[in-house]
Amino acid sequence: MEYPKVKRNILLNPGPATTTDTVKYAQVVPDICPREKEFAQIMKDMGEDLVKIVHGDLDKYTAVLFTGSGTVNIDATISSLVPANKKILILNNGAYSGRGAEVCQYYGMDHINLELPIDRPIDVAKAEEALKADKDIAVVYCCHHETGTGVLNPIREIGAMAHKYNCTMIVDTTSTYAMIPIDMEKDNLDFVMASAQKGLMSMTGLSYVIGKTAILEASKDYPKRSYYTNLYQQYSFIRDKGEMHFTPPVQTIYATKQAIKEYWEVGEEAKWARHQRVWEALHKGLDELGFQDIIPREMQSRLVISVKYPDDPNWDFTKVHDYLYENGFTIYPGKVSDLPTFRLCSLGTIDVPDIEAFFAELRKALEKFNIQIPVQYK
Repeated sequence: MEYPKVKRNILLNPGPATTTDTVKYAQVVPDICPREKEFAQIMKDMGEDLVKIVHGDLDKYTAVLFTGSGTVNIDATISSLVPANKKILILNNGAYSGRGAEVCQYYGMDHINLELPIDRPIDVAKAEEALKADKDIAVVYCCHHETGTGVLNPIREIGAMAHKYNCTMIVDTTSTYAMIPIDMEKDNLDFVMASAQKGLMSMTGLSYVIGKTAILEASKDYPKRSYYTNLYQQYSFIRDKGEMHFTPPVQTIYATKQAIKEYWEVGEEAKWARHQRVWEALHKGLDELGFQDIIPREMQSRLVISVKYPDDPNWDFTKVHDYLYENGFTIYPGKVSDLPTFRLCSLGTIDVPDIEAFFAELRKALEKFNIQIPVQYK
């Protein structure tokens, strides 16, 4: 069936991402009770696909689905996977890994918040020092990609170090899953997490944790710090009944089913290559207009660029944002302490021509508001 074309907006924010019309319209389905066997089969197949996307062995790894934004995964993993009388080490080099420390604080959990520089990848040696100093650490937690800055962390090396000290390795892969290739075994990972609206380019409302089944089973006896986000409770309900414990986001699951189909059709390598060429096109456009970014390019994820505000009295982020938004492009405020930045991201179903069109509009915005081109920095 043919549906009308939907106005296409180019989202350069770090998610939700630009979607295909086929994903949008996949939500238009006959009403169904999510307790039906037909829907349970969709969720079972989806769970297996989610594991396969990170090259996980279905005999070793399981996907646990939640209704909620990506933070529900942070809550679930941290509150559920730390044994009694043990600690979690948070490797904190940005706003999103810092959220892990906030979860620990809210639950009153014994944790170490190792604060590291936000403008560079995690220093594995510093992390190891913390592990050597405290034998009660049982879990190591970090972000793969600090979306606030665009810094990519060396999760393979961190995971190897965590396993050296017999720790469970949890990585927030919300903004890398289904974009940067991830391999659970090769990357030394026990648990990863993501949301449907990011790398899979689906809709908001569905999040998932992929982790080692043996650790999930063992966590049955760990302290219960949450009801809704208890990982074992959700895992065992899905395992035994084929259903989420609580109401799933039905339409989002149908959209995600289509998004996964499109993911496999494109392929892991081709999809990652597209994200990288979009990142390169973003840098090309920024260079031509004189903009500077704050993270050395060799440290960037190739998914997010944090751009400095120019030192121009006429620069006004809100005015530039609103002009671009009216013309179909979305840019996003920065999240780097108090440093005035905005972010441009290479997520979503976008490609180089979209970026070229964006910079044509950005140039018009700069001209409209009398901002010098190339932009100036003191």
